[in-house]
Amino acid sequence: MAINSDIVNTVNANSAGTSATAQASAAEEMSERFMTLFLAQLKNQDPLSPMENAEMTTQLAQMNMVSGLESLNATMKVLLGSYNEALSLQAANLIGKNVLAPGKNMILTEEGALFGLELSGPADEVEVVIRDAEGNEVARQNLGQQNEGSLVFYWDGKGSGLEDDPETEADESKLPVGQYTFSIEATLNGEPVKANPLQAGMVSALIRGSNGAFMIEVAGLGNINLDDVRQVF
Repeated sequence: MAINSDIVNTVNANSAGTSATAQASAAEEMSERFMTLFLAQLKNQDPLSPMENAEMTTQLAQMNMVSGLESLNATMKVLLGSYNEALSLQAANLIGKNVLAPGKNMILTEEGALFGLELSGPADEVEVVIRDAEGNEVARQNLGQQNEGSLVFYWDGKGSGLEDDPETEADESKLPVGQYTFSIEATLNGEPVKANPLQAGMVSALIRGSNGAFMIEVAGLGNINLDDVRQVF
């Protein structure tokens, strides 16, 4: 059933005079406008061609759907805000703690270096290959048998594991402080096991990105997404 312009003008005038206050939500205003228009439509319909029940039901259902979506969106915004606040408090507790996250960088200090790895399954042989800034292999560390999951290890900073090379006899001494890289070689019964290197570092700050997501700043390793943290210790 069509609605003539006089009815529309009347509805608009009434709506303008009875608009919601500043505290009313957009969904409430839209619902009020719809009901005003709907009642005017019923009042002014042609008695010889009244609105069918199906048409009336469809309009009401559409309004309820829109109103429900508005309410759902508002609820989700509140829940998301609460979740982000809880997440920020939880992430703030990481400051001053060490974490493991995907990456192949290793920071060697006077005390040594921490690093980690993530195995997709158990392995009976795990070996770490350490390289300097130029990509030269400077040390190997045999970790033996390891279980599936993320693991953290310590390197004393010595060029161990290269004794068989006559040109690296002095590598047993402590290597220079600085940044190194490492890779993981793992096998089970001679078959390779997927192994990912995990870099380790201390969390120094909590950062909120432009998209609202939180990141942690790890000394010497840069910014890391919270979702990438594999272990806290």
